[in-house]
Amino acid sequence: MNADGLGPAPGFASNAEEAIVGLLARRGKLDDAGVQRARRIQGGSGDHLHGLLVKLGLVSELDIAEALAEVLTLPLVTVKDFPDQPLFDGALSIKFLKDSHVLPLAEADETIELAMADPLDDFAAYAVAAATGRRVERRVAIPADIEKALERLYGRSGSALSEIVDNLGEGEGGGDDAERLKDMASEAPVIRFVNQVIGRAVEARASDIHIEPFESKLRVRYRIDGILQEVETPPGRLTAAIVSRVKIMSKLNIAERRLPQDGRIKLAIRGKEVDFRISTVPTMHGESVVMRILDRGGAVFDFSVLGIDEAVLKPYLEMLERPNGILLVTGPTGSGKTTTLYTSLLRLNTPDRKILTVEDPIEYQLEGVNQVQVKSQIGLTFASVLRSLLRQDPDIIMIGEIRDLETAQIAAQAALTGHLVLSTLHTNSAAGSVTRLLDMGLEDYLLASTLNGISAQRLLRTLCVHCREPNPALAEISRQMDLERFAGGEAIRLFRPVGCPRCSGTGYFGRTGISEMLVMSDGIRKLILRREDAGAIQRAAIEGGMRTLYEDGMLKVVRGVTSLEEVLRVTRET
Repeated sequence: MNADGLGPAPGFASNAEEAIVGLLARRGKLDDAGVQRARRIQGGSGDHLHGLLVKLGLVSELDIAEALAEVLTLPLVTVKDFPDQPLFDGALSIKFLKDSHVLPLAEADETIELAMADPLDDFAAYAVAAATGRRVERRVAIPADIEKALERLYGRSGSALSEIVDNLGEGEGGGDDAERLKDMASEAPVIRFVNQVIGRAVEARASDIHIEPFESKLRVRYRIDGILQEVETPPGRLTAAIVSRVKIMSKLNIAERRLPQDGRIKLAIRGKEVDFRISTVPTMHGESVVMRILDRGGAVFDFSVLGIDEAVLKPYLEMLERPNGILLVTGPTGSGKTTTLYTSLLRLNTPDRKILTVEDPIEYQLEGVNQVQVKSQIGLTFASVLRSLLRQDPDIIMIGEIRDLETAQIAAQAALTGHLVLSTLHTNSAAGSVTRLLDMGLEDYLLASTLNGISAQRLLRTLCVHCREPNPALAEISRQMDLERFAGGEAIRLFRPVGCPRCSGTGYFGRTGISEMLVMSDGIRKLILRREDAGAIQRAAIEGGMRTLYEDGMLKVVRGVTSLEEVLRVTRET
């Protein structure tokens, strides 16, 4: 670097790029094929090579930031280093800060510390020095952290949404012409806004993006930790342009707005490969769009990470090791059933076993597992695929969901003929799954002879460890909830959510699972043959040692993992 701290010596940038690439390669973050691909694209773009590596999803923003800091011998700053109040408010335009991905961190008489997503950006450093009259000391920061800090300090002024409103004239949000919609959806502000919505959702750990049209506005919401949060409210006249942009990205028919459509998008966001499952449905004021986020890099298929307690996991794993029979995972939509099944399949996936799945849709691709996508519009249903799968000589079959009697009967027949069958049901409890299958019409003797066990599960929010506060339980509540039974003789310590910037003020950050495992016994089989109700089966399972969802949740409450209110919210219907 030059003595003034602003610009590099001649040839410094290119040397730094090569050093960064070499460092990432030595760390196993990058291969030659990826580097060559980025170099080809760089030739026509003029972008920095390290920036292209992130855009292409070859490395993460954190990988690049760490490499920049090491190669340039600059400090790497994090969120805790960012100021609580904006510095040089008015001297530096918000648009410049956002476009350049820079943020002033601290000032002295002659210097200013500047967080930079790209510390090789000389223009941004010179511009800040000229505007403030101080020498710039560069710091490396992750772009996502800078963006969050700018939103917190300066709000959303200068956002892509404002630009859309400014650039699209009155009345341009309407019209039925497909070409007009395509042109509007291809305008830079619309593209930038949709990309901004998607990028923020991934950063916020959202599982879904909801784009919902109403008469006077277009509401955008993220589902974060199972709870919907409103994030944007564009004018209603922009509905067609924004929805059409999403449909173009997912290769759907933008002229068809009378029928539901389904599609997929694959994007590299913040250096991560992310898949999106798209669903559009026509409503009174336009098409409602839901984007399910499937973060392949963030998906963790590990029982310990899923929050399954040892008392539940042990019998579940014993069921997995059986050579035949049916093992069900049950719970409402969004309770993590598919993740549990995928984790189970990866555990079972050995060279001596052939595993086949039939799913609708295939959420994640599993190496070494033969996965089949249901396509009911051409007659490829769960039942029809299952008949063919049995002729493929599998050892293990996973059925995405048992939805009807025909699928249930084929699953039972497969279990009888020596296959291990894994599947899901939408019921509120493990015992309720038995009565659901009987209500479908499955013969009681067939169910009693093939069913090995049922795991019911829920996802509940975990308390933010940075802001949770002790919340001593009142003696009356402690007696009512029988908290001492769950504390195991230790002092009862409850916590309550507070809210801080790390958890966006919710008091919760992340989710964990609670489960109950119903293992089939001779007593329960007799109840099934007598067609007893779910209550009788539940009582028999508890007498046999089953820990209920509520009890599993209360154990996490006394351990400080979650709050009492959260467990009651999630388990109250059971």
